[in-house]
Amino acid sequence: MLAVVGTVPDDNFPLLEGRAEFCTSGLRVQGKDIEVNRGTPALLATTCIMLQILNQDPPYAFLAGDTGLGHGSLRLYKHLEQHLAEHVLGTLVFHYLQPDVDWHCRVLMAAQNLDSSPTLIADAGFMYAAKMSGQSQEYDLFTPDAGELAFLADEKAPHPFYTRGFILSEQNRVPDLIAQAYLHSNAAKYILVKGKADHVADASGVLATVDSPVSEAMEAIGGTGDLLTGVVSSLIQSGMKVPAAAELAARISRTAGELSCPTPASQVLDILPFLSQAWERIGEPWRRRTDELSDHAGYDYPGCSV
Repeated sequence: MLAVVGTVPDDNFPLLEGRAEFCTSGLRVQGKDIEVNRGTPALLATTCIMLQILNQDPPYAFLAGDTGLGHGSLRLYKHLEQHLAEHVLGTLVFHYLQPDVDWHCRVLMAAQNLDSSPTLIADAGFMYAAKMSGQSQEYDLFTPDAGELAFLADEKAPHPFYTRGFILSEQNRVPDLIAQAYLHSNAAKYILVKGKADHVADASGVLATVDSPVSEAMEAIGGTGDLLTGVVSSLIQSGMKVPAAAELAARISRTAGELSCPTPASQVLDILPFLSQAWERIGEPWRRRTDELSDHAGYDYPGCSV
């Protein structure tokens, strides 16, 4: 089972957990309707669609309302520490949560103490907390954008607010920032850097770069990074290895964006319906190719270019 942990930008939103569903009427968890525009709701809606495409069980959600003061995040941290052991998880995705080093460590320990260790993915606030706690390497995948990567690369910054200016000014030097993040053990086993070009990397360096198709209007659409994190999480849950899933997710997300013919006024909701077409165009050929290659004894398919 894939589980998503995150917050909804509404202080009146209750703490809840349960299966998520997404249909024409929108996103719903435990009978609660949730607006999808960006953030954790966008990621969760994406996983609902992708897991259905991949013939996987629907995602499970752990959610709380939080507009940035941290009260909902704290309730969610406490709930996870107490109840995470009640679930069998294949992939666990941590998203928008107020960074808290102590509570991060408690929740990470709860995840690591599960009978079967899930693949651990962190984005946004929880990724910050992982780096601040010195436990980045306990994760299988981080999904930063270039600005977040600059924080990971700054070994002296205790918080994103204190990322040094000269590092922030070098956001176009993504491979250098990746190397710096790994040099100081501030990155997960793999990272997927989201941007004009998407980069998949590990401690050895950049493994793949995806820079097409390009839709300039996508730069103005909030939530596209959340969509990409949802796609890669779903592919990993389906059984794909992390680096191949990351490259394929970048290609699928870009293709879905292109198919949606976006404008600067578009929303992430306008892209979600095109994930199925993007899978048929990109994912199915990849799967057929890897099935053919797997027939050759000893062949370990290194990537997912099609």
